[in-house]
Amino acid sequence: MISRGLPLGDLDRDARILFATRAARMFAYGFLAVVLVLYLAALGMPDEQIGVLLSLTLAGDTLISLWLTTHADRIGRRRVLALGALLMAGAGIAFTATREPFLLLLAATVGVISPSGNEVGPFLAVEQASLTQAIPTGQRTHVFAWYNLVGSVATAFGALAAGGIAQVLQASGATPVVSYRAIVVGYAAIGLLLAATFTRLSPTVEVARSDATAPQTRLGLHRSRRVVLRLSALFSLDAFAGGLITQSLVAYWFHLRWGVEPAVLGAIFFGANILAAISALSAARLAARFGLINTMVFTHLPSNVLLILVPVMPSLPLAVVVLLARFSISQMDVPTRQSYTMSVVDPDERSAAAGVTGIARTTGAAVSPIIAAPLLGSAPLAAVPFYLAGGLKIVYDLILYRLFRSAPTPEEAARG
Repeated sequence: MISRGLPLGDLDRDARILFATRAARMFAYGFLAVVLVLYLAALGMPDEQIGVLLSLTLAGDTLISLWLTTHADRIGRRRVLALGALLMAGAGIAFTATREPFLLLLAATVGVISPSGNEVGPFLAVEQASLTQAIPTGQRTHVFAWYNLVGSVATAFGALAAGGIAQVLQASGATPVVSYRAIVVGYAAIGLLLAATFTRLSPTVEVARSDATAPQTRLGLHRSRRVVLRLSALFSLDAFAGGLITQSLVAYWFHLRWGVEPAVLGAIFFGANILAAISALSAARLAARFGLINTMVFTHLPSNVLLILVPVMPSLPLAVVVLLARFSISQMDVPTRQSYTMSVVDPDERSAAAGVTGIARTTGAAVSPIIAAPLLGSAPLAAVPFYLAGGLKIVYDLILYRLFRSAPTPEEAARG
């Protein structure tokens, strides 16, 4: 059994590698997200084009990741993970090599770029499936909570590092474009490191041959297709709302509204992601007592009210406090959502189920920046993305509770 005090202590070698790759990848995402929109704006890209680019980033990732994750159990999980890392590196290299809007749009569509600081690409789905088969069922939510904590802490340090590096470079005489490009180069380098690390995984992370050859329907699903599609539709709504206030866009809002410098932005999102990490870890204890669906909904609702309040605050300190308060409870639904999805599908559907629900989230989020970026660039409308995001997320919570409150996981049903 995995220790409840330090669950990482009993994980096998492959699981430790997956935790390490999660940390490196999320560091890279946080590293880039703080400066991505600032970098594009410094290149002279208009707000409308920035919104289109961010949306195409997510749309292209959706199509590529959908194919990779729904075929991962057949073509090999290690191959899919390594290919995703190479796409991540390729996108970073392209962003450093050109200022041409069309080429940036092409790189954003084909590559793997995270404008939100959150997971993109095929990684999360395949890693979740691999972890699930390597740990006891009763420990799944607990290990997923640690997995998310590691990611949030890494994102926090990535944001802090990016803000600090950009500030130091600018203080040393570098132009904003040069300082932000250094961050993008670092992002590409981490992608190459990840590709090499994924090759060190053992064959035991692959799905058993008997499962891999089991009959499957479209999208790699069979028995669980209906429930996965219902969850996917809801997750897409939640992600659309979240896409209105991605970390890159919120950083841009703080910069426009209050003139916040990169180093301060890095510090703000460092604190936000540390609080998010703590909230994710708390989710396992709450889920054990109240159930996965209840924990998902009743921790998410107040965080969305706080989100609506951020632009209402009359000063920068108050806006930061409310944002941090929101992050302190906003991620409790993440490990519980992941655990619930893995529990209601068959073992040979796990990569596909995680992939389909993850792609639904990416698809939902893909449209949002086209709407949000121009609004943020208009002072009278800059608060609208916060209001829309919070309101739509509340709608998502209420529908999720209504549809799934009477559908416990097999483990919850067994406990009565």
